[in-house]
Amino acid sequence: MRRKDREVTDPEKIDAILADCTCCRLAFCDGGRPYIVPLSFGFAWEDGRRVFYFHGAKEGRKIDLIRAGGTVGFELDTHYKLNEGDSACAYSARFQSVIGTGSVSFVEETGAKLAALERIMAHLTGRSGWDFSAEAVEATCIFRLEVEELACKE
Repeated sequence: MRRKDREVTDPEKIDAILADCTCCRLAFCDGGRPYIVPLSFGFAWEDGRRVFYFHGAKEGRKIDLIRAGGTVGFELDTHYKLNEGDSACAYSARFQSVIGTGSVSFVEETGAKLAALERIMAHLTGRSGWDFSAEAVEATCIFRLEVEELACKE
């Protein structure tokens, strides 16, 4: 990171920033061209690694790209504030952001899918204890991003 004075390295502070984010953008490489998808998410620490969970339809472009494998990029940001100035070059912005790379895989086992859906809903709503019908769980594709590299700044 070029601006070391803005780097955040404390895992608890990073988790607090992630908790304030509402959208995670996944970036895939599709035949040499970028493809970015904004997604709702949940996150957790598992086996000493940060993991993100997502849900969606069982078919489509992102599903095809996940099946193809490879590393993805991700980006989240929050608390944007424009700092006004007297001239164009005096303007700046304040924000917190997290970027990184990782690998995406599908979650197939029903218990793991339920746990992932619970994490997503807890992140979105701040509440836990959700009920999911067996039909909804079966019809939903759950995938997870295991973080390999991460950088955070504010």
